[in-house]
Amino acid sequence: MTEPSHSLELPGLEVVLDKLEYLFGKGNIPPETPHVFIYHLTIHNRADRALTLLGRKWIVIDESGNRSVIEGEKIVGKTPHLEPGESFSYNSFHLTGGDATAEGSFHGVDEQGMRVHVRIPSIPMRVPRK
Repeated sequence: MTEPSHSLELPGLEVVLDKLEYLFGKGNIPPETPHVFIYHLTIHNRADRALTLLGRKWIVIDESGNRSVIEGEKIVGKTPHLEPGESFSYNSFHLTGGDATAEGSFHGVDEQGMRVHVRIPSIPMRVPRK
């Protein structure tokens, strides 16, 4: 996975997967991607400086090895500002056609204007077998 050029992986900034939920065919979802994986993440700022998160990048790899890249500004519509010791928690989801793995990063700027990022740990999304 490539990170934004000239971006520092900030020591002390960490992403934790708090919970992963699975739903099948609930709501108005495309029939080719009936598997819904809801992830709950917390971003902890244990670094020595404040930062503002500006966006995210996800890479979802399906069981056939196909990659989908999802990039965007903000995180669930927000640009969280985290002082040292603060955390930001949220949940969102990925739709898949079967088993997949998601990984990525959040990016932003620190209090000195330096570009920073933190990796999102790999999330194995496995469809329950009966």
